[in-house]
Amino acid sequence: MKRLLGCMAALFLVCGLLAGPASAKKLVVAVDTAFVPFEFRDPKTGEYTGFDIDLWDAVAQELGVEYELQPMDFGGIVPALQTGSVDAALAGITITSEREKVVDFSHPYYDSGLTLMVRTENEDIKGPEDVAGKRIAVRTGTTSDNHAPTLNPSEIVKFPNIEQAYMELRTGRVDVAMHDTPNVLYYITTAGEGAVKAVGPRMQAQSYGIGFPLGSKLRNDVNVAFLKLVEDGRYAEIYRKWFGQDPSPR
Repeated sequence: MKRLLGCMAALFLVCGLLAGPASAKKLVVAVDTAFVPFEFRDPKTGEYTGFDIDLWDAVAQELGVEYELQPMDFGGIVPALQTGSVDAALAGITITSEREKVVDFSHPYYDSGLTLMVRTENEDIKGPEDVAGKRIAVRTGTTSDNHAPTLNPSEIVKFPNIEQAYMELRTGRVDVAMHDTPNVLYYITTAGEGAVKAVGPRMQAQSYGIGFPLGSKLRNDVNVAFLKLVEDGRYAEIYRKWFGQDPSPR
């Protein structure tokens, strides 16, 4: 009996060493298919890149875990977290009370908001109060989609991809587009070709968080790793790379 108990104890010890922390398995991390500059496919390499991609890679290195990215449409990310088919998600996901009912979030890692974009020659729309009675384009399932009805537009035109909404604006089929501030400003700077501009104040102050299935043990490990990145300057380095400025003090 002593010999048997000794063997069992040794077996449990070996199994424990092999299992390691809960995060030792190869993690599946959902990302948006196209949300510049947070995640998008590099046209030269075909690889996914962006602020979220770099941030997660730094977190994973800090934790010493392997992972694979799972690009998917934004509308499918929260359901994927709910079913546990992915272990985490970075996709510019706004932390809201409704989403916190069905998924867990990390500490906020980016402060955002919503911004309106119009054609450059448009002088009629200068802010949210001017959207009433106009046609507005948004991306389905986003905070912009939720906020658009409060502006009293004549019609809300929804698209699965924000680039489609921007093109709808540029071709004149809608009067205004609304989306997350960093994406709007990045588009104007890199692809707007002088045809569009941002107007009005930033609306609906938001924070992005890394999403997890409810009750995920990975959440605490990621929070600790993220705070270390903030403390040692790695977070600020990644932030400057993609936004050209230092992050707001945290």
